[in-house]
Amino acid sequence: MIKSISYWSMREGLSGTHPLSDALGLAQSAGFEGLELCIGTEGVLTPATSQSDCEAIRRRIESSGLVVETLASGMSWALSPTSDDSQVRDRSIELHLGAIERAAWLGCEAVLFVPGVVNSPIAPHENIRNDIAIQRANVAVSRLLEAAEASEIDLCLENVWNGMFTSPLEMATFVDSFATERLGVYFDVGNVLRYHQHPPHWIELLSHRIKRVHVKDFVERFDWNGDYAFCDLGCGDVPWQATMEALKKIGYDSTLVAEVLPYKEGILEQTSMAMDRIISLTNDALQVVSRRFDTESNETVGLASRSAKPSSLDKKL
Repeated sequence: MIKSISYWSMREGLSGTHPLSDALGLAQSAGFEGLELCIGTEGVLTPATSQSDCEAIRRRIESSGLVVETLASGMSWALSPTSDDSQVRDRSIELHLGAIERAAWLGCEAVLFVPGVVNSPIAPHENIRNDIAIQRANVAVSRLLEAAEASEIDLCLENVWNGMFTSPLEMATFVDSFATERLGVYFDVGNVLRYHQHPPHWIELLSHRIKRVHVKDFVERFDWNGDYAFCDLGCGDVPWQATMEALKKIGYDSTLVAEVLPYKEGILEQTSMAMDRIISLTNDALQVVSRRFDTESNETVGLASRSAKPSSLDKKL
């Protein structure tokens, strides 16, 4: 697996203003093998970025020594392809068609696509009935797939906090309804914990449909006054051993992209070390590495501020 980091994890990456050349250097110096680019309506990379600018970025990528295979987009949150407003739906599709074209110019292999919003704390203005959202997502995906196939780009649907595809069976059925190998899943390991579901089960059921993987961690303390939060990688509730074994079982060997927010000093180096330990869980040294994880995390990294629990890697073994 290729250890990669999301551009959104950089300082000012979420706003899209962090210089891409700096992002490449930071990713490499932190020990990553790859960087995931991100596109938005504003910032250094948008659906209006010219072909010449994309090709210049591509040359910098090629000289960096890093693998840059994926392009993420969060444009669906503000402009949902399942919105009640038909003009918003059309604009969303137009923007994502631009993202696919720029992915090809950049030399990427896959584009992350949030297929719409039923209801979400990220986009509280949306409240769409599920069956209507699925119908509209079908229209959007059909249009985007034409461009993806022409550009030889994988269109990857993310399971995210959007109220759609809250079951792996539902997501698999949707993907299978399109007769193309270009459509797949961008599986986010940490996101499914919000649905109170087991990440390895999603992996086993989605199987070959998974084309790319995001890793993040999530912690929940359940009681009548409980709370939840994303947290530092390796310090939450994700069962990393079983998750990595499931990925190995389905033959996944592509990019493993860490998406950790918000930015803070040292987060890239901390995440790189955590990913080394997580990836090592498929090795014979599983027991030794995992038992050391919690001790080293406390000494050199520190646990997430909202979690007083031991590391998942230690806890689950």
